[in-house]
Amino acid sequence: MKAADRLGTGGAFGAISRTPRSERGRAKAQAEGSIPDYEIQRIPLARVALCPMNPRRYYGTEEQREALGQSLAKKQTTACVAVTRAAYLALWPSHVRLISEEAEFVLLNGERRCRSAAQVGLEVLDFVVRDDLATSPADFMDYLMAENEDREDFNIIERAMGLEQLLKACDGNAAEVARRRGRDRSWVGNQILLLTLPSAIQDRLASGEMAERYGRRLARAYKDDKSLTTDDLLALEERLKEEERAKRIASRDALKMLSADNIPAALAQPAVAEPPQASVLSADNTGPASASTGREAPAAAAASERKVLSADNTRQPVALPDGQTDALVVPAKQNPAGSPVDFQQAPLPRQTPAPDPVPSLTAYQLVRALGETVEEQAATLRAGLDTDGFRALLEALHSHA
Repeated sequence: MKAADRLGTGGAFGAISRTPRSERGRAKAQAEGSIPDYEIQRIPLARVALCPMNPRRYYGTEEQREALGQSLAKKQTTACVAVTRAAYLALWPSHVRLISEEAEFVLLNGERRCRSAAQVGLEVLDFVVRDDLATSPADFMDYLMAENEDREDFNIIERAMGLEQLLKACDGNAAEVARRRGRDRSWVGNQILLLTLPSAIQDRLASGEMAERYGRRLARAYKDDKSLTTDDLLALEERLKEEERAKRIASRDALKMLSADNIPAALAQPAVAEPPQASVLSADNTGPASASTGREAPAAAAASERKVLSADNTRQPVALPDGQTDALVVPAKQNPAGSPVDFQQAPLPRQTPAPDPVPSLTAYQLVRALGETVEEQAATLRAGLDTDGFRALLEALHSHA
């Protein structure tokens, strides 16, 4: 290899006039790895046709394109990508009428830049020609979808249109589309089904006025009943929103019940310990004689079974004679016969100790409560939800994926 080829245009070699490599020389250099398989070329926009297969329809506002065009006039940091006219028509021969005869290339990536450049009067941009990306319709569309999905303004309907075109390029094989896009077949089907909705609903999805999960539910309903009008579908959207609000409120209330700070103040207080039992009152010290004779007790009373009075008994106390130290509690009404009184009162209610507070559960703990494995968690959720609710949950999970 020549020194000039190794050193590029640096130093004195930069002043040497260089002729373009021959096809043979270029192929040899690529095989040796001294140059990439493609090089940046300055191509007039008039020689580049826009791609008919591009699903993108929105390229920013006029002001945004103007600003981008002015930026490109100063410096273009990223080259556009194109394929040759022949490579493109080899994939879609029927598009020969869509590609002007003057066009030598078909744009693959960079349509917004090309439109913005044309808007400010630029005639030339940097391109790389990548016929290696046009080996099959599926590869071409897969690359086109990958480029567009990285754009923030690539909306739901544009994505659905791109997936539909990719599905056609894959001969209707939804599993192949799912593999290429890193999704599952149901996701591919749900996306393409959005294109069956009335145009007014599609416009709401494209603009972001309607959430994608509602669009999927409406698309399934419309598939089952083609007589539904746009107003019917909008009414269904409102019902779905109301159902979601009700479920959120119910979930929030359920979480509050699990929260430790939801325990009433009365229950949150520790249980009051019962006071120690008062003096033991025997059955032989309750008669009138006991009140008058102090410690003396009849023999029959001494043999009777001793009874225990609760400390919370509210019988009226009586004054004790001089020198008596034992505390007695005497009923307000004495037995007329003066016989011992058997106190058989219903037990007073005991205060129930407060239950142990239930700690607040984290999101991880809530998920683990559903089951140890993903399969167990899914089975628990399926058992607790009806069909519509379970489908709504799956759609919501897809939106967070």
